[in-house]
Amino acid sequence: MVLWIFGYGSLVWKAGFEYEEQIVGFIRDYRRVFYQGNTDHRGSPENPGRTVTLQPQEGAICWGVAYRVSGNDSEQLVLSYLEVREKEYDVRAYLDFFTVESSSKPAISGVLVYIGSSNRSDNKFYLGPAPVEEIASQIARSVGPAGPNHEYLFKLEEALRKIGREDEGVIELADEVRKMMQLMDGEVHCFPIERSPI
Repeated sequence: MVLWIFGYGSLVWKAGFEYEEQIVGFIRDYRRVFYQGNTDHRGSPENPGRTVTLQPQEGAICWGVAYRVSGNDSEQLVLSYLEVREKEYDVRAYLDFFTVESSSKPAISGVLVYIGSSNRSDNKFYLGPAPVEEIASQIARSVGPAGPNHEYLFKLEEALRKIGREDEGVIELADEVRKMMQLMDGEVHCFPIERSPI
């Protein structure tokens, strides 16, 4: 048996499991959005970070990387790992995967994709849309066990650049976060001045 897994977020730069092959390509009718809350890797229950999920949108494409895992034992090992890593995502979908060479018909049918749905009764981590400034502020300030939320965003931006598939939404958000971090670093902290009696 063969299992294909599609990564569109942190899996693009860090699979975290052994695989036989990776292919750059895309899925159709979904777009990448920072609408998923994260409390166990890039945020905390008190201050959730934001990570990517997929939002259905007719005509959209989302670029990423597909990984091939072969053999029942290897598949079970990878699935066990991903069930923990992606536990805040409530949907497991099997979608068609396309490449530049095979853009009219799927290069692979049935790639596994983890999605955080907008159904709040099933996905308690869904944060939903917000102005880019609000999302950027949340990312700039959130930190979790795996590191700061902004690191996740910047690594995704760089990974997409390396595979030659920059995402304008990711770039816009990353630029906004960088601006906010500069402002945060440059904040003037005012303290009362102790004056000597005259």
